[in-house]
Amino acid sequence: MRTLLRGGRVIDPATGFDGTADVLVSDGEVIAVGPGLPSADDQVEIDVAGYIVGPGFIDLHSHVHTIAGQRLQAMDGVTTALDLEAGLMPVERAYAEAAAAGRPLHYGFSASWGSARAKVLAGIEPDANINTGLSVLGNPAWQRSSSKTELAAWLSLVEGELAAGALGVGVLLGYAPASDPAEFLALAKLAKQAEAPTYTHVRELVEVDPGTPADGSEEIAIVAAETGAAMHHCHVNSTSGRHIDRVLGALESGRSAGSRVTVEAYPYGAGSTAVGAAFISPERLKMKGLNPSRVILLETGERIADEGRLLQVRAETPGAPCILEFLDEEDPVDRALLHQALAFPDSIVASDAMPVYWQNGANESTEWPLPPGGATHPRTAGTFSKSLRLMVREAGVWTWLEAFRRCSYLPARVLDEVAPGARSKGRLNVGADADIVILDPATITDAATYFDPTRPAVGVRHLFVAGTAVVRDGQLLTDAFPGQPLRGEPR
Repeated sequence: MRTLLRGGRVIDPATGFDGTADVLVSDGEVIAVGPGLPSADDQVEIDVAGYIVGPGFIDLHSHVHTIAGQRLQAMDGVTTALDLEAGLMPVERAYAEAAAAGRPLHYGFSASWGSARAKVLAGIEPDANINTGLSVLGNPAWQRSSSKTELAAWLSLVEGELAAGALGVGVLLGYAPASDPAEFLALAKLAKQAEAPTYTHVRELVEVDPGTPADGSEEIAIVAAETGAAMHHCHVNSTSGRHIDRVLGALESGRSAGSRVTVEAYPYGAGSTAVGAAFISPERLKMKGLNPSRVILLETGERIADEGRLLQVRAETPGAPCILEFLDEEDPVDRALLHQALAFPDSIVASDAMPVYWQNGANESTEWPLPPGGATHPRTAGTFSKSLRLMVREAGVWTWLEAFRRCSYLPARVLDEVAPGARSKGRLNVGADADIVILDPATITDAATYFDPTRPAVGVRHLFVAGTAVVRDGQLLTDAFPGQPLRGEPR
């Protein structure tokens, strides 16, 4: 069955088209775009006049590996949700388990640098499970530098994961901030040889830790220049904090000199990770000018009272997910820093979406609406709609064409070399994948808050994944599981 989207404002960031047109979809592909396309008995026709029709959002940084989490992202306009910063290992198992469970959205994974190091340096067997991964983050055994033999061993594991279809290499460098910079350089050389990107949570900035082996923002640009590797800087807003001016300046200088560095950001002043992460130690918080009360345990809502309690939680449950408030979104100065990261030329919107947890220990639900009491970061449900509200509707910094370039087109281009399947995404012309979002430009907004984080976004009227409706008339379709794997092409 074909679908005709009639009379919407069609935006194609690949060609720069922004105008009223019809879009005809068949067999998961856009087969015609233009005004006055003919009606036919063998097609469903949907009136989308007054709405914006564009390529679905591609999230390069999503840690939701569940139906529940993907449904929240669908209501936020996402059609492809990829875990590239951390990745999962073994990647074959990650793909197989997602396929077996079914997914509303397209999915994919990078090779996990952290898991490969943990296996070699600490003997921790990876199981392609994010909750296991969170528990490992606070384990110091894998955070040290490697011997030559160990380095060769885990590089070999990463190479095997790339051969198995991983979408590049996820590098949680900020979780092993004292590791030898030579290892990062060796990894980048491997990635360049495989024509695969890296996606890095950079180590600390020199302003935060003068003893860091390398400045986080400068290291990624220098290594990209030395190796020619394509290197993606994850959530530049959260790793830079109040030093965003200097960081963006360093990245722009590196890019002007030829470094292949791409940048992403999200519109929130708080991050989320495991409480045992290296940068949530009391000492590291002090370096950032933060105190333990800026840490909130996700599943219980407990705000950490003092250093003693933080040390206790880190020792007893290092994998417990938490929220770290690094900027105050109510402060106009801090809010301007977040806007600056989003406004940076070619900055990509990416959510860093987190799993949803319930107090009974569950992290999956096939109910919709989701059961009450679910805990996650509000960015899981609202990153893209909040970015559109802030940058298009309120600030007018982005046009709608620019918004789709940053949310759809640019993230797809990060993947072009490693994944041929990405080349038909992020665009809305003939031959493009029928991954399409139709949104109301007057009402699109986030609804999730830190106190009610699973409230779906508002304003996505329709969402098609591979030509199949996942959202229709603003309502999620609970029987829709059209998501397909996006995999790397072995070199």
